[in-house]
Amino acid sequence: MEQQHSNKTQQKSRINTKIALQITLPLILFATISIQLSKNLCFKKAPTPTMNLYLEQQVKTINPRAIIKRCDLFSGQWIPNPDAPYYTNNSCGVIQEHQNCMKFERPDIGFMKWRWKPNDCDLPIFNANLFLEIVRNKSLAFLGDSVARNHMQSLICLLSQVESPTDVSNSKDDNFKRWHFETYNFTLAILWSPYLVKAQDNDPNGKTGKSFYGLYLDEPDEVWKAQIDEFNYIIISAGHWFFRPIIYYENRHFMGCRYCEIDNLTEYSLTFGYRNAFRTAFRAILEKESFKGTVYMRTFAPAHFEGGDWEHGGDCTRKRPYNTTEVTLEGENLDLYKTQMEEFKEAQKLGAKRGLRFRLLDMTQLMLMRPDGHPSKYGRPAKYNDIWPSDCVHWCLPGPIDSWNDFLLEMIKTEGFDTEIPSLGK
Repeated sequence: MEQQHSNKTQQKSRINTKIALQITLPLILFATISIQLSKNLCFKKAPTPTMNLYLEQQVKTINPRAIIKRCDLFSGQWIPNPDAPYYTNNSCGVIQEHQNCMKFERPDIGFMKWRWKPNDCDLPIFNANLFLEIVRNKSLAFLGDSVARNHMQSLICLLSQVESPTDVSNSKDDNFKRWHFETYNFTLAILWSPYLVKAQDNDPNGKTGKSFYGLYLDEPDEVWKAQIDEFNYIIISAGHWFFRPIIYYENRHFMGCRYCEIDNLTEYSLTFGYRNAFRTAFRAILEKESFKGTVYMRTFAPAHFEGGDWEHGGDCTRKRPYNTTEVTLEGENLDLYKTQMEEFKEAQKLGAKRGLRFRLLDMTQLMLMRPDGHPSKYGRPAKYNDIWPSDCVHWCLPGPIDSWNDFLLEMIKTEGFDTEIPSLGK
């Protein structure tokens, strides 16, 4: 009888073990799959409902203080990234011809295979799924010139690996485009304003880059000012247009000019108009009580002409980034950078009193190190090479500008905490 009871006990134990294994093995398998999915979120197909739930939980558990760790994201170096690029000119439909270096057969591809590595921490590669979850039901506008548009198109290309947006623009003008990601109810827009303030082309039939623009330095551009209330995030930038001939006005009265080369006219410095344009733009944002969003200032990204300027044979033919000892921020690039930073710090201080968040995307030094990332002559058919100047201002897509979105995601993840401003030096 005892032997029979023992046999029954052993049999029952085996049955319980099998049941336990049947229950636990699927749980282990599910956990393993979930971990693997979390490691491979970047640039895959659109997330399933389970994936969305997982990402929503990740967003809720982000600890901004743990992310920041007082690390200066903008001090570091470019390191190889063999996994890049994360899209091509075939997978992204918003790349303009003059940035489509793949289409026009740029022979080297190394310029696409670098990422930024801060000295004291790591900067994760852009995760399109996570970004879209964070900005669900929100909107973002790029305010500035064609480099701002270049940045927006880079972001669209990266996000398109998850979902292709719909063009909901009210205009066919590429300078005023809006794109909507329906699944996430997220809108992207470009608000064209290369000077940020009211501007008038005083010679619309003149040669490109040589016509005199009139800038009303104390009046913001009403086109963007009237629209910023619609956006949760604004990325403001400007720079390259200030190298053109400019006439300055204040209180609607003529003041002087820049690059006029006309006798008896007061000639102002490059930074005079630049400083006043940012000051006026920031003041307009601060005084607009209905605006409740976050302002990111993206600092000036230098051009890389060598052997002459853009209309005198200058070109950019380097094939790799500079390291930190090969190039120095100096001259007009340094002047513009310091001017921006000074105006930004003042706006950030005033914004804090009003409850407005001003954040910094400090791209100047790290993009100074990327002379290899411009289209050069690979933004047009070869037959135009002797007619059109090389482009050493904009950035190939895909290319180094994609890294700006690594910073953008990291900044949005840490929203609500101050960004430490680096020293400006003397």
